[in-house]
Amino acid sequence: MPTQFFAKLFCVLPRGGWSNVKVYLPEVGLLFYFAAMESYGYSPSLGEQLQHWFSLGIAGAMTLFHLWMLIDAVRKREWLWVVYMLFLPMLAAVLYFFCLYRSTATRGFELPGSHDRHRIRELEAKIHHIDNAHQHAQLGDVYFQRGKLDKAEACYRAALQRDPNDVDTRAHLGQCLLRQKRAAEARPLLEGVLRENPKHDYNHTAMAYAETLMALGETENAIKSWEYVVAHNSYPRAKVQLAELYFATSRLDEARAQLNDVLVEDSHAPAFQRRRDQVWISRAKALARKLPS
Repeated sequence: MPTQFFAKLFCVLPRGGWSNVKVYLPEVGLLFYFAAMESYGYSPSLGEQLQHWFSLGIAGAMTLFHLWMLIDAVRKREWLWVVYMLFLPMLAAVLYFFCLYRSTATRGFELPGSHDRHRIRELEAKIHHIDNAHQHAQLGDVYFQRGKLDKAEACYRAALQRDPNDVDTRAHLGQCLLRQKRAAEARPLLEGVLRENPKHDYNHTAMAYAETLMALGETENAIKSWEYVVAHNSYPRAKVQLAELYFATSRLDEARAQLNDVLVEDSHAPAFQRRRDQVWISRAKALARKLPS
């Protein structure tokens, strides 16, 4: 392989070392692909590569889609899906897209902890032998993060049956109900948690409460809640939604200030954070284009 390949490879590796290379898996995969082409004496530009793929029509587009889903499955360590996609390429890729990749219900709404298949099996085994509230709540968090909100709700309710006063479980159940568009049911849960601890879960509960007020049409109360969060944190999730409310109420200068903060901070953020906040950065850019210059 050419020397230039290794120079490019080290450019895309994270500063934290090889242990974080999975964050850059698509970039590294593309570099290996181009290096292989160069080793056969062919050094195409990116434009030539795209022209080649799209010249294949539907077949080329389907192949690119399959590779995209395969890389995503490898990054998330969904090894069973990787096997499916190797033996049933297009069918498995389409199923993976709708079942796992396109779980947008909780995209941009993070809960702590791991949420892979191994963690699910581990918690289910602990519940079978011990069956305490904490394990049900943890399993609910895993299902929440994977977008399986009905299963998450069932786990949270099972946890509350065993410990009705657990503040984390009540907060996460409220967030789960909110994502299911049941804001009226979420509100008393979130309000109760915030009365006990206004900064619960590093103000993630306060953000969920502000989103609940938005869903219920209480714009002014939602603005006050978002302003409280923004005064204590720099979450893009909070600043972008506050900017959207400012825009909706014709407070354009205040909206622009929030969006500028988000976009400036994103330009200096590490790669893992930019990937995590991508949905909010996209919304910030879309709203910024609507603001008069």
